[in-house]
Amino acid sequence: MKIGIIGVGAIGGALARKYVANGHDVKVANSRGVDAVKEFAGSIGAQATDAQGAVDGVDAIIISIPYLGLEKLPEGFLVNVPSHVPVIDTCNYYPGVRDPNIADIDAGKPESLWASERLGRGVIKAFNNIEADALANQGKPKGTAGRIALPVAGDDSVQKASALALVEEMGFDGFDAGSLQDSWRQQPNTPVYSTDFPLEDAKNAIASAVQGVAPKRRDEFLAGAMTFWEKYPTPASRTEYFRVYNATNAASAS
Repeated sequence: MKIGIIGVGAIGGALARKYVANGHDVKVANSRGVDAVKEFAGSIGAQATDAQGAVDGVDAIIISIPYLGLEKLPEGFLVNVPSHVPVIDTCNYYPGVRDPNIADIDAGKPESLWASERLGRGVIKAFNNIEADALANQGKPKGTAGRIALPVAGDDSVQKASALALVEEMGFDGFDAGSLQDSWRQQPNTPVYSTDFPLEDAKNAIASAVQGVAPKRRDEFLAGAMTFWEKYPTPASRTEYFRVYNATNAASAS
């Protein structure tokens, strides 16, 4: 399979490493040009390219850059991508910390719906609700008890099927989490976010999300983010924190 990945930070980098290790032909890029990804590409056996090169002639595209970076991608670079090829958005919106405030998202528009409008093409939301360490190290064979499950949201069934297969390759149980309009259910500080739930618990978490509550939880969390990493230094401690904290997304509205 030919996979193009734009963004080689914690999430994009983990995906690229795994897919190269699995024998796929992986091209990597970011919004700053070929030279910015050459060292990383060489270290894992991927091909360094620019954003246009990353999307030409591939079977799947993964965009893993902050939303501000979407404005730096070439205009119309997805125009000739065949309709069956999924464009997977892994990103999350962190206003005031990493991202500037985006009025439409602040008003309630799902993050990936906003991203799809910027890109001029529908996207699939996946890989956004798992911490990079878990993504890189906690994948398990299919059928393993307690295997982490990841939601996949989008409007095109063919593209979604491809995205679900890519989740499976990473060692996780992917499941259909609804339309792109529904993707708010897996955004930061919803009940499924950074909780590493197995399949049935993850489905229940998606179903229990209450619209409009998570952004308040997210902003409260971001206000204390400077001390968060000191209080919760291990992946396991952070997962447990989010399981308790994000549950208020449902509990506070019940």
